[in-house]
Amino acid sequence: MADLAQLSEITSIATAVGTLALVVLFWMALKHMEETTKLSKIQLVHRFRPWIAPLTGIEEMSEKDGRKQFAITLKNYGELPASNTATMFAIRNDLPKRDNVKKGDGLSSFNLGPLLPGMEKRYWFFVDSEQIQKTKKGETQIYIALYFSYEYPDGKSGYGMISEFDSESDMFVHKEMWVD
Repeated sequence: MADLAQLSEITSIATAVGTLALVVLFWMALKHMEETTKLSKIQLVHRFRPWIAPLTGIEEMSEKDGRKQFAITLKNYGELPASNTATMFAIRNDLPKRDNVKKGDGLSSFNLGPLLPGMEKRYWFFVDSEQIQKTKKGETQIYIALYFSYEYPDGKSGYGMISEFDSESDMFVHKEMWVD
C-alpha cells in the first residue's frame, strides 16, 4: 500500500511539473507571437509603401540656346504605387535651407503623376551657361534644391536634396539629402 501511495504522490508531482512546463511554453509562444506582430506592423509601415528616390545623380544632357540641360532619374523602390508625385525645384546662388526647401518656399513645382513600383521617371532642368562659366571662374556659386513629394494610401512622404555645382568636376555634388 505504501508503494501505491508513493506512486500516486510521484504522479501528482509529475503532473504538476508537466502542467507548469506547458504554462511556461504557452507564455513563451505568446511572447514570440507578440514580437512577430510588432515586426509585421513595422514591415507594413516601412516595406509596403512607395519609396521614391533618385536612381542617378544629376547628369548633364546637352546645351541649347545658351542653357545647359540637366536630368535626374527617379525610381519607386517600394512595393506600392505612389500617386501625385510632384517635383519642386530652385536654383540659388546661396546655400538653401532644408526647412525652406521642404516648405516649397521659392520653388517651382511640376507634377510627375503616378509612379508604379519599379517605375522610373526623369526630371529635367536648365541652368544658364553664363552662370556656369561664372562659377568656373569662381565669381559665384550654383546650388540646386530638389524636393520630390508623393502620396500613398497611408500618408504622404518626400525626398529632398541640395546640390552644389563643382567647377573642378563640372558636375553637381550632393551637399545634403533627406527622407521625410
